[in-house]
Amino acid sequence: MATLFGILAVLLWGMLALLGTFTTRLPPFQLLAICFCISALLMFGKRLYRREPVFTRPGLTLPQWLIGITGLFGFHFCYFLALRRAPAIDVSLIVYIWPLLLALFVANRQTVLKALAGGILGFIGIALIITGDSSLALDQAHWTGYLLAMCCAFIWSSYSFYLSRSDNSVEDIGWLSAAVAILALLAHLGLESGQWQLSGTEWLGALLLGLGPVGGAFYLWDIGLKRGNKSLLASFSFSAPLISSVLLALAGINDWSMNIIIALGLIFTGALINNWPKRAPRLSQPDTA
Repeated sequence: MATLFGILAVLLWGMLALLGTFTTRLPPFQLLAICFCISALLMFGKRLYRREPVFTRPGLTLPQWLIGITGLFGFHFCYFLALRRAPAIDVSLIVYIWPLLLALFVANRQTVLKALAGGILGFIGIALIITGDSSLALDQAHWTGYLLAMCCAFIWSSYSFYLSRSDNSVEDIGWLSAAVAILALLAHLGLESGQWQLSGTEWLGALLLGLGPVGGAFYLWDIGLKRGNKSLLASFSFSAPLISSVLLALAGINDWSMNIIIALGLIFTGALINNWPKRAPRLSQPDTA
């Protein structure tokens, strides 16, 4: 069941692009502040529903606070800055090295080669989805953007690996979300200009993002990594851009492409290689002669 929660988190991340079409006018840090505020409210709402103490102090240690905030806020901070300094296609492709890194982090000596081979196939599938018919030309003038995108990949894969070994409560994601909401608001006030008179469609989009890919999904990801099949979740993470492309095509925003079919085959094959069960050693038969 825990693995299913992790898979659901990836499915929600696949909805990010579609739901984001409702909020394209909003500055990114302003939207991030709203979404993580909603994410924090999920924790308080759950406690109210169960008639539990609402403001029970979090049990997070200092390292858990630092790594949690770095993962949730640091990832988005680097991502938004990378998009200002490099083309979106290049940034997106570099960022999605993180499932490959996570697969390597959770592998052991016996499975690391399988994780690498499966991860490379999954990454090629992602490359087909993200680049589409466009050409990928890494320009030295955008090196700061590429470096920030690589930071995103390392931050999220490291944060995810840390989650898989951390003993914090899943509810603590709510406290981390509250901290990230405050930091995002400060970043918005310092780096962006915007106004808070959102339309009904924009509020709806922000609400759905906060309940799903930029909020609720982080709780599900925490459960999946702590109690589920980490290797399978790392492999399935490659499918988020694929899910996004399919949903955009179904909504009539993007066109269908043969790349979607090819990417599906590559991602599935990569996941199969990475998660192929080890063959049990054959027991030698005793000599009865």
